Amino acid sequence: MSGSIDPSSLRIAVVGPGGIGSTFAFRLARAGHEVTVVARGTRLECLRRERAIVTVTGERAEVRVAERLDPATAWDLVLVTVLAAEVDVLLPDLAGSAAHAIMFMFNTFRPLDGLRDTVGAPRAVFGFPAIVAGLEDGRLASEILRRGAATTVSDRRWAAVFTAAGIPATTHPDMQSWLRTHAAFVVPVLLAGLRARLTGHGIDRREAADLARALREGLRLVRRLGNDVTPRPIALFGRLPVPVAAALLWTATRVPAFVRTSSVAPRDEPAALIDEMNSLAPQGTPALLAVRPAPIAG
Repeated sequence: MSGSIDPSSLRIAVVGPGGIGSTFAFRLARAGHEVTVVARGTRLECLRRERAIVTVTGERAEVRVAERLDPATAWDLVLVTVLAAEVDVLLPDLAGSAAHAIMFMFNTFRPLDGLRDTVGAPRAVFGFPAIVAGLEDGRLASEILRRGAATTVSDRRWAAVFTAAGIPATTHPDMQSWLRTHAAFVVPVLLAGLRARLTGHGIDRREAADLARALREGLRLVRRLGNDVTPRPIALFGRLPVPVAAALLWTATRVPAFVRTSSVAPRDEPAALIDEMNSLAPQGTPALLAVRPAPIAG
């Protein structure tokens, strides 16, 4: 992002106002910024009816609503919070936008160069939210994580804007390494949480061992691709013997707070991340493919 920004009043578009995008829209609008949410389907209908992000507790933050990103508007920031698999169809609109900065904020293992090249390196920003959120009948239920976690972005100016809006944020100099590490780590964690939620009890010892092997294989791939495993706690976890890591996963799935926070991701996200990792692995990823969930019917 080039030039200076006035952090007191920014023009921001949020593309993909699901739980995460709606949390940013709500907080940024409450902080006094002009926020437009770009949505589709039933979410678009709900937002057009309310003209606001509405929480499950009845709080409201007024926003503007659009079906498509206006290419002529010189947005200070376009925040893209769709799933990684959905971003490709948005790239022509993002590339043609007059926005000053475009931030991609989603789970991905793919190289970031393609996104950076499409919108222009000076405008490209990357991040990941430390937020647990979802929609309940169109109303936002969200929790901003504050203990040992913060939303991570590649630009300190936007970290400051988010922090001022009530979303604590920090920066990392190498978001490619950060995002790949996070994807490799979070796949087994999400699968463990989803399994525990679906069955109503924790994973068994065999499942825990399989997930621990998948986690180790994913982190090895991060290193083979020339990236650092970061931050340090994940690097340390990845060096644990498989039985120890498996025991920790087995134990975690018996903690209600772990199951609640790790099972809110879209159910098809772990499979998509595994496919991304496998496509970049010269020798394949047998441990990850062994835990890949089957496609969701319907």
